Amino acid sequence: MFTYQIIIEYDGTNFVGWQKQKNGASVQQTIEKILTKILKEKITLYGSGRTDTGVHAAGQSAHFMSKSKINNKFIFLNSINFFLYKKKISILKINKKKLNFHARYSAKKREYKYIIVNRIAPLSLDFNKAWHIKSVLNFKHIKKAAKLLEGNKDFSTFRSSSCNSRSPVKTLEEAIVKKLGTKIIIIFKSKSFLQQQVRSMVGCLKFVGQGKWNLKKFAYIVKSKTRANCAPPAPAHGLYLSRVYY
Repeated sequence: MFTYQIIIEYDGTNFVGWQKQKNGASVQQTIEKILTKILKEKITLYGSGRTDTGVHAAGQSAHFMSKSKINNKFIFLNSINFFLYKKKISILKINKKKLNFHARYSAKKREYKYIIVNRIAPLSLDFNKAWHIKSVLNFKHIKKAAKLLEGNKDFSTFRSSSCNSRSPVKTLEEAIVKKLGTKIIIIFKSKSFLQQQVRSMVGCLKFVGQGKWNLKKFAYIVKSKTRANCAPPAPAHGLYLSRVYY
């Protein structure tokens, strides 16, 4: 048997998320079908983590095991992308790994990126790819508030009620906020995240940027460990799984 890692880019708009579900097409299931067709054997794909309905990926990592040895990566990538491109899924790389490699359990850190476009004009190029906010946001306040999220803490405030993580305590290594023209890009790095944690944190940062909350109120919300205190989560279409570190 051979173990292979693939790096995946996808537009999550028309998918129910990464993981296989009965209520619609998933990214995982779509790729598995093509791998099974190309390799002529039943393939099971394991992702580094789930992404919800509408969430995109620039660097999702997954692995599969196969009886077949893939000798020509160029031909393989051409073949699989031929079948996937209409689905708006691209396989960027394939790497042969040791048998004990696991896309999820071997990961040391995950990076999520959230994109906000802060302008009056509606989105054309970034439609369904960013959160359009018309009201003026205070970038400096968002940046200061984001720093308060860093470190090891209980993130219950930002945890979805359906989250099945064993503990709400996570270590957020970095919270980076950048401004590029009308775009505000927020990057979070951690070994793992709670369900809806990133979108919930961004929703709260928006309240700070709009002046609805000051930094003192934001710090209180974080420490409260109470989901009811959280602002509405940011929409899924602005979120990207951008990189997985091993």
